[in-house]
Amino acid sequence: MKEAILFVAVTALAADFEWNLPKGFPKPVVPADNPMSAAKVELGRYLFYDKRISVNGKQSCGSCHRQELAFTDGLARAAGTTGELHPRSSMSLVNVAYAPTLTWANPTLTSLEEQALGPLLNTAPVELGLKGREEVFLGELRRDPVYQQLFKKVYPGTANPFTLGNVTKTLAAFERTIISMRSPYDRYRWGGEPDALSPAAKRGELIFFSSERGGCFQCHEGWNFSEIRYEGGHDGPDDRAMTGAFLNTGVSHYAAPNRGIYEFTGQPQDIGKFRAPTLRNIELTAPYMHDGSMATLEDVIAHYAAGGKYPHANQSKVIRPLQLSQQDRRDLIEFLKSLTDRDMLRDPRWSDPWAGKPH
Repeated sequence: MKEAILFVAVTALAADFEWNLPKGFPKPVVPADNPMSAAKVELGRYLFYDKRISVNGKQSCGSCHRQELAFTDGLARAAGTTGELHPRSSMSLVNVAYAPTLTWANPTLTSLEEQALGPLLNTAPVELGLKGREEVFLGELRRDPVYQQLFKKVYPGTANPFTLGNVTKTLAAFERTIISMRSPYDRYRWGGEPDALSPAAKRGELIFFSSERGGCFQCHEGWNFSEIRYEGGHDGPDDRAMTGAFLNTGVSHYAAPNRGIYEFTGQPQDIGKFRAPTLRNIELTAPYMHDGSMATLEDVIAHYAAGGKYPHANQSKVIRPLQLSQQDRRDLIEFLKSLTDRDMLRDPRWSDPWAGKPH
């Protein structure tokens, strides 16, 4: 009987949430213990942009994931709230709900709820710096009238809803809603708008998906231009962590701490393997690569046209010199720019709810 009541309650919570996805696009995977609800997403939005979530009140999650930059920060290496630099750049959160694994180089991290704990509590490097100050932060939430209402609505009947676990659940719920499927390419390819792409972008698409000319799709596959998991399945190799999602593309010197998934597996064949991110909104997410070493899309294409910059035994076999003319390169860039969803950049569902409000 108790289980039946719980099921009804969870169903009611989720019933008011709509994904509003384009026809034919799959729903993201949602953990059974963290069902979606409109109230939970709204609470997550407030927490995502609240600078009280950092040890010195200077940064929020939104500081490193800015909506106008497709939820990146424009830096080669992310900077924590105390100024300490992260060894890698901030990845975009757009369509993160579909990512089988999270971050640049952790093949074991598959849950947004678990991932949220990293920026909150990491000490090497410090990101938001809440380690040892968790109860102080939760106490601030308890005293805030906005959170008093929101937490009660999301976790009704709970004696103490103000827990770090509930904070990470609501952050994850909000992040799952940041979905981009309204770019010119989407309108052209799936929306029935043949004129949504320029002639140059159409030529660039042919290069991107040609094994002989560009071959870009071999690392950036499918409608999200990276492998995905979704409700009912996944698109990509079965052995995602070791083969599909993580690749050595000849980018860096492979020195610690930027040795790819080798830092987790300890296997020599994994040195230099980093996750292939989505290319959606790539026009806005410079500088590029895990270390931010490439400033422009022109630099990226030059890197791959040369067959990689730092040859290594682990380099993916799909990385090889390409015969691309200057026109080919311009066309390819125009295609990549067609993946920009400008509606997403100003969508109020993902904007800062604290803007103009004291908190």
